[in-house]
Amino acid sequence: MSLADELARKQRAISIAEFFEKNKHLLGFDSPTRGIITTVKEAVDNALDACEEAEVLPDIFVQVKKISEEVFRVTVEDNGPGIVPAQVPFVFGKLLYGSRFHQIKQSRGQQGIGISAAVLYAQLTTGVPSLVISRTDAKGPATRFELAIKIESNEPEIVSQKEVEWDRTHGTRVEIELRATLAAKKRLVDYLKYTSVVNPHARIRAEIDGEVSTFDRVSHDPIPLPCPIQPHPHGIEIGLLKRMAADSSLTLEGFLVESFSRVGKKAADEIIKKAGLAGSKKVKSLSGEEQKALLAAMQAVNIPAPPTTQCLSPIGEELIRKSLDKEFQLDFVKARTRPPSVYSGHPFVVETAIGYGGRLPSDEKAVILRFANRVPLMYQQGACAITQAIAGVNWRNYGLSQDGLPVGPALILVHVASTNVPFTSESKDAIAAIPEIEKEIDLALKDLGRELKTFLSRRDKQRVQEDRARALCAIIPEIAAKVAEVTGKPVPDTTPIEGRIMHRLVAKKWTSDGTVRIAVRNYTDKEVSPTIYDTSRDPAPDAAPKPEYAHVVEGDYTRVWKTTLKPGEGWEAKYAGAGGGTLDIQGVDEALKLVVDLDV
Repeated sequence: MSLADELARKQRAISIAEFFEKNKHLLGFDSPTRGIITTVKEAVDNALDACEEAEVLPDIFVQVKKISEEVFRVTVEDNGPGIVPAQVPFVFGKLLYGSRFHQIKQSRGQQGIGISAAVLYAQLTTGVPSLVISRTDAKGPATRFELAIKIESNEPEIVSQKEVEWDRTHGTRVEIELRATLAAKKRLVDYLKYTSVVNPHARIRAEIDGEVSTFDRVSHDPIPLPCPIQPHPHGIEIGLLKRMAADSSLTLEGFLVESFSRVGKKAADEIIKKAGLAGSKKVKSLSGEEQKALLAAMQAVNIPAPPTTQCLSPIGEELIRKSLDKEFQLDFVKARTRPPSVYSGHPFVVETAIGYGGRLPSDEKAVILRFANRVPLMYQQGACAITQAIAGVNWRNYGLSQDGLPVGPALILVHVASTNVPFTSESKDAIAAIPEIEKEIDLALKDLGRELKTFLSRRDKQRVQEDRARALCAIIPEIAAKVAEVTGKPVPDTTPIEGRIMHRLVAKKWTSDGTVRIAVRNYTDKEVSPTIYDTSRDPAPDAAPKPEYAHVVEGDYTRVWKTTLKPGEGWEAKYAGAGGGTLDIQGVDEALKLVVDLDV
């Protein structure tokens, strides 16, 4: 037997599952530390997608529980429409199985790899089947599956299936046991926090190794669901054209008009003429050379850009600002949504935001938040076009120090929404350097940079005035108390005097006899609508009035109230506690507000 025959005997086809078994790093499962974050990410992405397609506000529960020294159970539960029992094994137990691969619209996932890859990774590291519970209708029972993947055939293996009672009327719950470590626990919490920022309509409750966090929604409206569009002639390649032609029974002219975006009869006639073909010819009968000529003509003819509004779902400037305010309590935050644009026939929108101050560290590099189609990008920051675009801006022109990336108490958010995000790999951690996308990011960041520069300039001018005003707020009550002591009369209310001196919205926080008090009074001549942020170590379950929403991160409890005050009106809140922490007011011009913490 020859060497060639011997080598031929060793050759065989492998399944998709077998390939990713040996190349799991391509999907983001290259280490136990990263594996747990990727698993949570894929399950949460699926939950958000399901809720949005059903047009319900997502309520998602995430739990990571330690089972043994190196084994953790990841549980993700949602209130989506559920999955019909016949489809559950394929969704979770077959790689490259999904409903969005051939749809041209903004979507978190398209390849049908994510959650099934997590099931595969768990199977490889612990050998434990994954558990899925799904219910589609309150009138019927839920179905419980234990699933694995047959590596050799990339087919689902149903270990068990039975109907069970479940307290949810509809939704899906997945439990995956995998070998992992919580060394990156903070990064996992950050992922959920950042997911909340770009999904302001979602509420996420998390229990990570016994620690509970809640990321509440700031919007009570479901997001507009993107609608699929036809492919654009400038965004296809010969392989896709061949498949489309083989499946069509239309003439060439009808094929161009019916199957592509923004191609009318006039454009179709121009393409046919440039390709040297007959418009009445059946498109499936075109030879290989004729197909190549058709593709060249399609991409040479000037055709309007594809529609961008119906297939994309950007977050919007207002919701980005509200989400960042909720999670970071910044002194300054502005957002920009650029007009839709196109690269290689693919529509996209760039959204950016800049925040400054608050509790951001002043002596470190700026916090960079990268997102694609409402999903945080947690790894490969240096290889991402977003990072390169940020580093390419001269931030010194806008009041920040710079060492490659900007330095200082700043936060920069960039979100790219597209029908086809150009990731650098299947792990979807970094965006490729596409000139059109980089240009839009650059323009948006420079626009926000100018606003940041204006804010910093005004802040510096106001600093002396604010120092004097704070001194007055601290000294006047003391003088009043001393005068009352000498005269033997009650201590007078000095707030009207302070207001007449400053003509501002004055917010005070102080602690007395175990009670924390917050008082806000409008001494301006205009109606204002402040949002009050109070952060401390006090849980404050008895806070009155009750906050609009509250959440806890690493032991710090943040409460948020909203109110509207006419000139001269005031607002107060109180709760039992030790005080301390921070008080901040948003929604009021910096020049018209003063925040005084009398405990400091």
